[in-house]
Amino acid sequence: MIGRLNHVAIAVRDIAAASRIYRDTLGARVSEAVAQPEHGVTTVFVELPNTKIELLEPLGDGSPINKFLERNADGGIHHVCYEVDDILAARDRLLATGARVLGSGEPKIGAHGKPVLFLHPKDFCGTLVELEQA
Repeated sequence: MIGRLNHVAIAVRDIAAASRIYRDTLGARVSEAVAQPEHGVTTVFVELPNTKIELLEPLGDGSPINKFLERNADGGIHHVCYEVDDILAARDRLLATGARVLGSGEPKIGAHGKPVLFLHPKDFCGTLVELEQA
């Protein structure tokens, strides 16, 4: 069902500082920061030859990243994102097996302009999983 790894998301307190680390220290190509108000985050993508790193900074007091950063003061890996060919079919298959889809269960448009869903970390070895329509 799952396809390639689309990205690994890292929560950070300061997206500009984190971008400099990836760009200046590691020599990676780093996108501009983009506010994603629907998701409560600002994102930057670090381009790698085989995948991406998504840097997430809280956008506003209601950001879901705030709680993560309260528990992990230095930031850290927030979620992994896998591509799926058909996000609705994947959702339905997961629900039939007892997996929990977060939110309403309806896909939202993610940072890449494609439908995404998040799966409960307790159902996936303690890891928050994002599915993105390929």
